[in-house]
Amino acid sequence: MAKFTFKMPDIGEGIAEAEIVQWHKAVGDTVNEDEEFVDMMTDKATVPMESPVTGKIVEIAGAEGDMVSIGSMLVVIEVEGEAPEDAPEDEAPAPKAEVVEERIEVETPDASDADHALAVDPEPEPLPAPTPAPHPQQHAKVLATPAVRARAKDLGVDLSHVKPAEDGRIRHGDLDAFLSYNGGYGAAAPARKDEEIKVIGMRRRIAENMAASKRNIPHFSYVEECDVTALEELRAQLNANRGDKPKLTILPLLITAICKTLPDFPMINARYDDEAGVVTRYGSVNMGMAAQTDAGLMVPVIKDAQAKNLWQLANEIARLAEAARTGKAKADEMQGGTLTVTSLGPLGGVATTPVINRPEVAIIGPNRIIERPMFVPDGNGGERIEKRKLMNISISCDHRVVDGWDAASFIQAVRKLIESPALILVS
Repeated sequence: MAKFTFKMPDIGEGIAEAEIVQWHKAVGDTVNEDEEFVDMMTDKATVPMESPVTGKIVEIAGAEGDMVSIGSMLVVIEVEGEAPEDAPEDEAPAPKAEVVEERIEVETPDASDADHALAVDPEPEPLPAPTPAPHPQQHAKVLATPAVRARAKDLGVDLSHVKPAEDGRIRHGDLDAFLSYNGGYGAAAPARKDEEIKVIGMRRRIAENMAASKRNIPHFSYVEECDVTALEELRAQLNANRGDKPKLTILPLLITAICKTLPDFPMINARYDDEAGVVTRYGSVNMGMAAQTDAGLMVPVIKDAQAKNLWQLANEIARLAEAARTGKAKADEMQGGTLTVTSLGPLGGVATTPVINRPEVAIIGPNRIIERPMFVPDGNGGERIEKRKLMNISISCDHRVVDGWDAASFIQAVRKLIESPALILVS
């Protein structure tokens, strides 16, 4: 018997160390040649490591969440016969070629819930709840809006126990019926056990990035109300005649309006290297689109968004969402953003103050579309009350780079296009 030491390979230019995200094998387990035995995470991507030999694992570098330096021991494997020579740092066995993001489920936004939704509705953690007899839908995928999921989570109800409507979707009425049958709103529930959860992997990266952003960037936010009635009418007309093209949400229209406005506000589409004291203003718009997932925030990037038409943007949004959902998003699809759009979809609220995706200098947050009566011109010099669709747009900016006047003027210019949407289609 001999021992083979697998050293942490160089998995990216400038990467000095990687985090242990998940062990697939433990000390004492047998690992086969070319079998994945651990997932390692860099700043953006998770890379599965494959064993170059078959044998028994006798030593590992650390626990999940620990950092391992490039070139240091990751695992020691006991093999039959003579072990191959330990690979030097610059010749370490290469990791699997495909780079995947954190192993998560990302659902493509459902336009029926909120056409402008970027946020992804994660499945709630199982919570203690009354356990009635299982029904035919017990083990099927739970279909419910984010609002129903949030309410069920607050009430401590596992939605897998709630009988859905005929279409398979659980609504508030179904949740009410379940609560009524199982003790009502006032029923006492056992206290949940305390949990200690180690912050590792994607969650730790998010925590570090958000802390660095708030610590280093003096944020300010500006919110403006936009009348999107005409925009929604245009979107409906385009969808009615789209043929085999993808269904348009409001997002491609908003991105197009933003891209048309940015040439007059180059300070918005920029990145700030505060260590070097250099601001880079970009001609191309690499639009990040933030999405909430079970593991946390992911921001795939639409490259050269300004060069794409509405249908190309719709295709790219769908493609990136699918790539993230299936764990096939490439590392370069998660990097290089120059400006980010973020939304909570149907939970968008009245206004948001999003945190900037450092080193970018601005982030834009469309909020929920609501219907409200407004005074509008009646064509005879007077006014009449009319039901209109309204949406607030928030922007947070780095005050070291962007002045308040510029941020407000930029959003006002975007608003002009949104409220006169025919201008969005003009080249």
